[in-house]
Amino acid sequence: MAAARARAFENPFVYGEVVPASAFVGREAELDRLVRDLVSGQKVFLVSPRRYGKSSLIRRAAERIARDGVLTVELTVSSYSSYLAFLEGFARAVVAHTGPVEGWARRLREWLRGVRTDVRAAPDASRGSGAADLAFPGIRSARDEARLAADVFALPQRVADLRGRPVVVALDEFQDVAQFDGGSVEQALRAAVQHQRDVGYVFAGSEPTLMEQMVSPRRPFYKAGPVMRLERLPADVFAAFVERQFATHGRPVVAGLGEAIVDLAGNLPYDVQRLAHELWDDTGGLARPLGLEDLHRTLGRLLGEQRLLFEGLWQRLTLLQRATLRAVVFEEGHELLSAATRERYRLGGPSSVQSALGALTRHEIIQRDEGAYVVVDSLFREWVARTTY
Repeated sequence: MAAARARAFENPFVYGEVVPASAFVGREAELDRLVRDLVSGQKVFLVSPRRYGKSSLIRRAAERIARDGVLTVELTVSSYSSYLAFLEGFARAVVAHTGPVEGWARRLREWLRGVRTDVRAAPDASRGSGAADLAFPGIRSARDEARLAADVFALPQRVADLRGRPVVVALDEFQDVAQFDGGSVEQALRAAVQHQRDVGYVFAGSEPTLMEQMVSPRRPFYKAGPVMRLERLPADVFAAFVERQFATHGRPVVAGLGEAIVDLAGNLPYDVQRLAHELWDDTGGLARPLGLEDLHRTLGRLLGEQRLLFEGLWQRLTLLQRATLRAVVFEEGHELLSAATRERYRLGGPSSVQSALGALTRHEIIQRDEGAYVVVDSLFREWVARTTY
């Protein structure tokens, strides 16, 4: 009884990690579609701006699929420092589904004949007992990698055949494969996956422009599978969820607080969860319903804590980039090339503005979102609005 009461008062908002099922909201239709496509062996391209909850959606789909006996593999491409490291990680994650380390190491050597394969105990105990590292020390050139890739990318279907069960592979931050070896990685993957009838894939990316290019004509993955584009959650649905989370976990709130949180956080799942989480932590001793004054105190604290970081980021920008960023904030990302906007913020010619927008995008300070530019971090947006001129 005491344990249940303690859990009821735990902070129900999660950010900075893949959210648990209890904090997952508003993606039911997308989740159903993704699960359905993956179980049927589709190759799905999931395109989403950062902080939209893409990784959490993938995790929820993998959990649901695994309950039905499907073998699931999840990899984040951006975690790997080289093409070879990615191939090693891919192979390790896939063949781990074939049994204990000794068994899958032997099986991998059979499947990759002619490739020296070293398997050793993982030095990181947090990865659990039986975890192992895998290396292909004989691979020394791009030509070696290309030959190896064909065999490694064939492994999911081999495992599906061996186990008699479907396999689903999720590759998050997939746009980063382009950094490994240009288009050859895409070609090798496409060549392999198009023959894997028992393997579903989700290629997910948080840089929409790069992901859209990957599925465009003359690229290997053109028409390889359905494209899912995550949109913003409906603000009213998200606001209702926030208020419900507070109320059901013992913190009643005044009407409209959820809407204010969603608005301040730019209706970005990560930022909404962050602001609600911090508000929860700040108001543990209050007996009254939480209100707007509590929210603004929390926002003020967060801005104060981030001041040095934001000042450093601002100082690294050129004067034109600063002015353009202010225009993005105060014009809500619209009509930035218009004569009125350029005159109001002293931006110069359209080409100069476009150059500044490109630089801010490359620095991941802003991003395109539903036809407008938005600041990626809503706290930085508020800092710019409140402290710069």
